[in-house]
Amino acid sequence: MPDIFFDGWGNIVSIAVTAPLVYLAIIAFIRLSGKRSTSQMNNFDWIVTVAMGSLVGSLLVIEDVTLAEAVFAIGLLMGLQYLFTLGAARFDWVERVIKSRPTLLFDGNFRRSAMREERITESEINAAVRENGLNHLSDVRWVVLESDASFSVVPRRTDHDQDELIGLPGAHSTRKS
Repeated sequence: MPDIFFDGWGNIVSIAVTAPLVYLAIIAFIRLSGKRSTSQMNNFDWIVTVAMGSLVGSLLVIEDVTLAEAVFAIGLLMGLQYLFTLGAARFDWVERVIKSRPTLLFDGNFRRSAMREERITESEINAAVRENGLNHLSDVRWVVLESDASFSVVPRRTDHDQDELIGLPGAHSTRKS
């Protein structure tokens, strides 16, 4: 019968030594790369996070992966993430490649084609409206699905409304003058 429950102290000691070291290395890399690494994630950030988790898991349970290899790979991923996000902050074309654009889902009416494209239901929009302390869709001016998959709910106001939603071309006011 294979040793599925315990096969000696060697692997446990190895994990006990490498886990704290890789943990400290990840903390150092995150501190070096800045707050962006732990903010709400877009698809690009999520991919890097999942890959880092896989590397850590491999290091801890696969004997053929060394601490140096895992720390180098994690550092490389964090470095690439830093370079891509720096590029996105400086060049619009890089941002368009690595990030999705916000999508207007509600502007007084449900925008069905946008909802289908983003696979968002009315009930999800209604939940976002309630989470923002609003009771009726008539109180809502816009609902936007942001690039990090969060919802922005902009309440309707009777005065000082802007004619356009910042950062969303084509999102014009539904107000009649």
